[in-house]
Amino acid sequence: MEDSEYESVLCVKPEVHVYRIPPRATNRGYRAADWQLDQPSWSGRLRITAKGQMAYIKLEDRTSGELFAQAPVEQFPSIAVESVTDSSRYFVVRIEDGSGRRAFIGIGFADRGDAFDFNVALQDHFKWVKQQCEFAKQAQNPTPGPKLDLSFKEGQTIKLNIASVRKKEGSAGNAKSRPSNSAGMSLLPPPPGGRVSAQPPPSGEHILGGAAASSAGATLPWPQLNPTTAATADVWGDFAKASGSTSGQTQQSSNWVQF
Repeated sequence: MEDSEYESVLCVKPEVHVYRIPPRATNRGYRAADWQLDQPSWSGRLRITAKGQMAYIKLEDRTSGELFAQAPVEQFPSIAVESVTDSSRYFVVRIEDGSGRRAFIGIGFADRGDAFDFNVALQDHFKWVKQQCEFAKQAQNPTPGPKLDLSFKEGQTIKLNIASVRKKEGSAGNAKSRPSNSAGMSLLPPPPGGRVSAQPPPSGEHILGGAAASSAGATLPWPQLNPTTAATADVWGDFAKASGSTSGQTQQSSNWVQF
């Protein structure tokens, strides 16, 4: 044990009682009923400290802190700290002095919770010691574990389900390709029967391409374009040349003048 190791405090109990115990007559263990529990030999404070892997049970004066006795503990449970067979509040500890002399004394707590904390503090410390020893062994003799192989073996394949992704992309494309009804103007179909009916203007005259109609209810044929002669003949001009009135006024024009 090196002197550079610091000492830590594991547990402190302000009240503990010390008893003289008779020699153990059998191997069944100690019984607190054999002690004079109403007449403790000493009362004071108990501290459990740790330095390295060793734990120390120290019995001190509760006012001055002077050390009354000390019990070094190398492992737990062991002969250094034993529980009695008839109570959970009393223990037998082996104290030592600097000259190597040893003696067994009994200690007891007035509160059962203090006895529980005393026991747990020793258990936790030596559990930590055991873990540190295992870590040290693994560091000195590292055992190579199985390596993780993520490569494809011969004949192995992988499948990706991307049908839902394609479906979403197709729906988005169809939505973009659909023209909006409000974006353009719809074309009106030609009137039924291929004929145009002219309504009489307020003046009672019908002028279409410069020619006057003879009656208000007259109907005019809808011009039909011939793809072979559309480039050379002006069907609207021929339509405008038709004469249906007695006024004798004609107008040579190939465009609509007035509706």
